[in-house]
Amino acid sequence: MSRTRLGIDIGGSGVKYALVDTDLGELVTKRTRIKTPDPATPQAVTEVVAEIVDSVETDGSVGIGFPAVVWEGDVFSANNIDEGWIGRNARDDFANATGAEIVLINDADAAGIAEASFGAAKGVVGLTLVITFGTGIGSGAMFDGKLVPNLELGMLELEGHYPAELFFSAKVRKRENLSWGVWGGRVNRFLSHVNAVFNPRLMVFGGGVTKYWDQFSSHLDDKLPVVPASMGNNAGLIGAAVAAARAS
Repeated sequence: MSRTRLGIDIGGSGVKYALVDTDLGELVTKRTRIKTPDPATPQAVTEVVAEIVDSVETDGSVGIGFPAVVWEGDVFSANNIDEGWIGRNARDDFANATGAEIVLINDADAAGIAEASFGAAKGVVGLTLVITFGTGIGSGAMFDGKLVPNLELGMLELEGHYPAELFFSAKVRKRENLSWGVWGGRVNRFLSHVNAVFNPRLMVFGGGVTKYWDQFSSHLDDKLPVVPASMGNNAGLIGAAVAAARAS
């Protein structure tokens, strides 16, 4: 019998959720997306999560991908969410608000779990980096299919830009009205730097912008070991649900 869990992916601009068959890595319900509160304060985001859990019929644990460095529920960064989260135990906040058992992980780590379990990184031996381009740049590291948590490649300094995500993210493409070619060139420089530092076996390019892969991928060096995410923008919520099921 399959294990169904609610997966929630909290991003800098949107919150996505769906019920997930965690044995197959497939959505059981249609994915729903709502806007992330602005500002994304603990109270505002917690209220949104409580409303989501209340609206979905599920009696199992809930997996949440969160845009921060997270360790045992404690939040240590807030690059794309309100700084009021730093020092809080977000897992306890969500558990208290929903009455559900919460499994909380970094959102890009969740995407990494999904791609390594069901997607483009399945079966890859050695280091795989799942890099998500959105409001910022998230990254999930998998070694022999096992998660190495809280790698924050968006916080690298590159070409004088710190953190690098302020110059290379998908949000910046929109903000600066860059062509796909110009932005693809930026992405190529970022991925080339990451490749030179970490020498991964594979880099999986993720985030909502992946659906435009054909628009910019020709500007990436064909020597880079990079492929588009096969699970698209569902990877984060699927991985969060899988993490919840595995923790049960």
